[in-house]
Amino acid sequence: PGPCSLPMPGLVAAIAAEHCEDVDRLGRFPAEAVQALRDERCLWAVVPASHGGGGAELAEIATACSALARGCSATAMVFAMHAIQVLSIARHLDDAPWFDAWLRRAAVDQRLVASVTSEISTGGDLGSSTAAVTPAADGVQFSKRAPTVSYGSYADDLLTTLRRDEAAEPGDQVLVLTESRQHQLEPAGQWDVLGMRGTCSPGFVVRGSIPAEQVLPTPFAQVSAQSMVPISHVLWAHVWLGIATEAFVRARDLVRSRSGDGRQLTATHEQLMLLRAVTAGGLAELVSGSAEPDRPALSTMAAALRFNALKLTASELAPRVCLSALEVCGIAGFRNDGPASIGRLLRDALSGPVMVANSRLRHRNAGLLLVVQAPW
Repeated sequence: PGPCSLPMPGLVAAIAAEHCEDVDRLGRFPAEAVQALRDERCLWAVVPASHGGGGAELAEIATACSALARGCSATAMVFAMHAIQVLSIARHLDDAPWFDAWLRRAAVDQRLVASVTSEISTGGDLGSSTAAVTPAADGVQFSKRAPTVSYGSYADDLLTTLRRDEAAEPGDQVLVLTESRQHQLEPAGQWDVLGMRGTCSPGFVVRGSIPAEQVLPTPFAQVSAQSMVPISHVLWAHVWLGIATEAFVRARDLVRSRSGDGRQLTATHEQLMLLRAVTAGGLAELVSGSAEPDRPALSTMAAALRFNALKLTASELAPRVCLSALEVCGIAGFRNDGPASIGRLLRDALSGPVMVANSRLRHRNAGLLLVVQAPW
């Protein structure tokens, strides 16, 4: 491996942009852009240097998500979710030799990882599972019905949340990693959706059979609080920031080309700057909390409240920026066949509020606000 490939090379972003309209129209996986990510060793770059990867910093990964999203939202989301899974493992190894070896192989082989965290029977609650790890002849096995598995058919490996065993409570969860030869995906729905069509995230019944060493020793509650949830909210926010930035740039370029009055554009810019500030603040808090031994600041209810608020704010600001850009562009933005088109960007941005439903997060934050003692 050569030097770290991040921030995102212009070549990958250009390839993503070249194919994005076809990816969206057909609802197909952005194969060309993901191959470019592999060719440029971007999947390797998110693996820590201590485990044979490029050791990209959180800020580099976040910047790459935004850069990719300007070209293709689906490609950016695939990259973000891959990074979330890799970092969730790398930050919580607990000296597990199998996972250490897997990270090194993932870096060399450029393995793409997807997650199976949602479950039909839990109503979208990440911190609760019905499916459990059960004994098998040569290790353990599981069967889980997931309403969505982002790019599951195209991933090399899957990281799945399950109850620790059949006697465990719904919140006593672990993470299980299966390689493609160790799991089966039974389709349980189609993926014909409004936006983020290229993420190819239909439902599946996921079944796996693995050695017991492929169960991450660290409890999922700790992984979730210190890594998976805050990293998800920060990287997703950067994807939405990239989408909103592209919408603003298209509106600005149209106003420039027509020598028009830019006063209406200022409202779009103001909302974009607010989104940028909120996103930067979330990243700074994540970086700061990650620098502490054992990351105690990320385990607090106050941190959960603030990262949930980041997700809520960013996911709702991004569509507003796109709508404001559409108002600036008028019919040119409403069309699907011109450089000022805003339609795909708006549809992709609208995915934000339904990724971990905002209504669920607001319910969670309503309870936290009553008990958390934190600076406002």
